[in-house]
Amino acid sequence: MSFKNTLLRKDFTINCKGKLLSLEKPVVMGIINVTDDSFYAASRSHTLHQVEEQAQQMLADGAQILDLGAQSTRPGSHVVGEKEELERLLPAIHSILHHHPDAILSIDTYYASVAKACVLAGAAIVNDISAGDMDQAMLSAVADLHVPYIAMHMQGTPQTMQADPQYDDVTKEVLDYCAQKLVACRAAGIKDVIIDPGFGFGKTIAHNYKLFHDLAEFQILETPLLVGISRKSMIHKFLGITPQEALNGTTVLNTIAIEKGAHILRVHDVKAAVEAIKMVTFMQTVK
Repeated sequence: MSFKNTLLRKDFTINCKGKLLSLEKPVVMGIINVTDDSFYAASRSHTLHQVEEQAQQMLADGAQILDLGAQSTRPGSHVVGEKEELERLLPAIHSILHHHPDAILSIDTYYASVAKACVLAGAAIVNDISAGDMDQAMLSAVADLHVPYIAMHMQGTPQTMQADPQYDDVTKEVLDYCAQKLVACRAAGIKDVIIDPGFGFGKTIAHNYKLFHDLAEFQILETPLLVGISRKSMIHKFLGITPQEALNGTTVLNTIAIEKGAHILRVHDVKAAVEAIKMVTFMQTVK
C-alpha cells in the first residue's frame, strides 16, 4: 500500500442542523443498535442505561456521529414497524442528547415518518439502507427536514437480499444506481447527500471484494462516501471466524477504505477506527 501516492480525497462539509461537520479528514460513525436482533451481539443495547453507556464510550473514543438503529437489517431479519421503531428510538435520542447535547445523531431507518419524528426529536442525519426505495415519501421528507441523507445501495430487501444476488458488473451497476439516486436526491431538494455502496446488502463475498477493490471510482460522484464493513460476513466468513473475532479484519479493510477515499467509517469499534484514521492521515503527510 502506498501512502505517498494515495488518491486525493475531496473535502466536504455537511450541515447537521446548524452544526457544520468537516469531512476533510475521515470521521467515525459509531453504531448503536437499540434492538436485540443485530448480527453482532456486543452492539445491542437493551436498556436506556446501556444506550447511554455505549454513547458515552463512543464519544470519548472519538466518534463524531452516533448512528441509532432500532431494526436489524441482517439477512432474513424480522421487520419492525414504524410504531415500534419510534418506541425504541425516541427515548434513546432524548437520553443521549440530555447527557451529550452536542452529539450528532444519525437515524438508521427506511420509514419517512420515523425519520421525521426522530429529526424533530434532535437527530441530525437520516441513514436509509434503501435510498428511498422502501418508502417513496422519504426523499421529500428529508428535503423538508434540511438534514444530510445517507443513500445506500441494496439489491432486494433485508429479507431477500442474500437469496441469490446477481450482477453482470457489480461496480458499474452499484455506481450507476448511486449516481441516479444522487440526481433524485438533488431534485428532491436534499443538499447534503452521502453515498454508501452497501457492502453486504444483496452481494456475495466476491461481489463485496470487487466493489471494495474499485471503491476509489465512487469519487467520480463528488459527494461524501460512507463505508460500512464493520465485522460483516465479507470479513468473518472469508477468514473463517465469528463476528466477535473480526475486529482485526475490520481494521485492515477500514485502513484500505481510507486510502481509497472514504469520508465516513461506520463501525462498532470506534477506538480502533479512530486510530486507523490518525495513522493513515499522518502517513499521508510524510515526505
